Amino acid sequence: MLQYLSTTGGTEPVDFETAILDGFAGDGGLYVPERLPTFSLEQLDQWRSLGYIDLAFEILSLFIDSSVIKAAELKQLLTEAYAPFEKESVIPLHPLRSRKNTYIMELFYGPTLSFKDIGLAFLVNLVDFFLQRKKERLSIVVATTGDTGPATAYFAAGKSSLDAWVLYPQEFITEEQERQMTTLPHSNVYPVAVSNCPDGGDDLDLVIAKLYANKTFKKKLKLSSVNSINWGRVMMQTVHYVYGYLQVADQMGDPIDMVVPSGAFGNLCAGGLARNMGLPVGTFVVANNQNACLHRIFSQGLFKKEAIFETPSSAIDILIPYNFWRFLYFQVGMDGSKIKRWISEFKRTGNLQFDQETFESYKKGFLSYSATNEQTLSTIREIYQTENYLLDPHGAVAVIAAETLAESLNGKKVICLNTAHPAKFPDVIAAALASSILPEAANHRSIVEAQKRCQKKYACDHSHLEEALLTAMESNWDLNKVNE
Repeated sequence: MLQYLSTTGGTEPVDFETAILDGFAGDGGLYVPERLPTFSLEQLDQWRSLGYIDLAFEILSLFIDSSVIKAAELKQLLTEAYAPFEKESVIPLHPLRSRKNTYIMELFYGPTLSFKDIGLAFLVNLVDFFLQRKKERLSIVVATTGDTGPATAYFAAGKSSLDAWVLYPQEFITEEQERQMTTLPHSNVYPVAVSNCPDGGDDLDLVIAKLYANKTFKKKLKLSSVNSINWGRVMMQTVHYVYGYLQVADQMGDPIDMVVPSGAFGNLCAGGLARNMGLPVGTFVVANNQNACLHRIFSQGLFKKEAIFETPSSAIDILIPYNFWRFLYFQVGMDGSKIKRWISEFKRTGNLQFDQETFESYKKGFLSYSATNEQTLSTIREIYQTENYLLDPHGAVAVIAAETLAESLNGKKVICLNTAHPAKFPDVIAAALASSILPEAANHRSIVEAQKRCQKKYACDHSHLEEALLTAMESNWDLNKVNE
């Protein structure tokens, strides 16, 4: 049976269920499988005719032993998870007319209109499945810069096994994203609007880490997370890379390039691991916005925290791409001591320059680009005017990177990931199109309906967030225990 280890090497191996329910490993590292399963080109060819759910079953079965989850149970979990999606295919691909052999992978047909639905639809159901089986309850706490929070809240809503605390920096997300969290009527969902976060979502991640370090609090509230620190998110996201490849490759083995708008590196970590498992991706393009945290890592070997910029692609306004450590772990021979040493140095200095050997190892098969705000808006406008197709700002960042680096790509076709619906960013679309009257493609009925609902939320200043959360979360936990 496949066991799970910490990227920083300080814990004993655990089983799949423990890794999922814990979120963070006991030493503060991220869980990873003790080995990556692999698949062959022959297996890929056999999977070619499968729909998304059946393909997900095949890939997840490589990680999840049937003694942990029976095959019939896994199929049922997947079927229920993706039932609310608008498209039967779950993830359609749209060819661009103006860019030869370029496809847009539309990852926004879930209930909250972003790619976070892809991972969280399954992961939250999986957590609930384990808890129901154990007759236990836990508290999920996540930080969001716009999309993880709504997806977590939606899929956790009404589940008797879960309390979901979703923290977001008030100034860094759109009203539309906020209302997806605050208009849910369910009593087990607790949105927390945090003001005065100079570093955006990264400030919230630091507070959550402190909550985890409080062993008494963590144990009492059975604290966990479904952010992309949770292995289940990364595992599930490997599927859409395989699915996209199978949709566009003419022959198995053809190199396909994939361009991914990136912030915390969770989505790209999944892609990198899928390639390590056997997916013949030619080049992964790390598409950053102006914050460029990953562009520095892949172009200079520099892991550095700098001042944050607000950009049109707000979901990737990230300074510390914590899932990069998970990917790097596999690139340095699964040496947890190295990861631990590098993390310690970064925390101490805020500046980590990787040695040349390590840099060459992890950047192989990757290119990166940092798009400006002006490029993002002009690309949305140009593609809408020429093709009547509306990109969200994150998809625009991917298209910009693909076009800029086109001569360096080596695949026969290019897939650009479009990670959110444009309806979540009306102000950005209005600015891009220079019009206050938005096209139909910039609207969605769920966004319109949320505007008509009452909101409920906690509000807190970042300066006392940790203390406020300790009090609020513990009080609600005790109250729920009394009412059970």
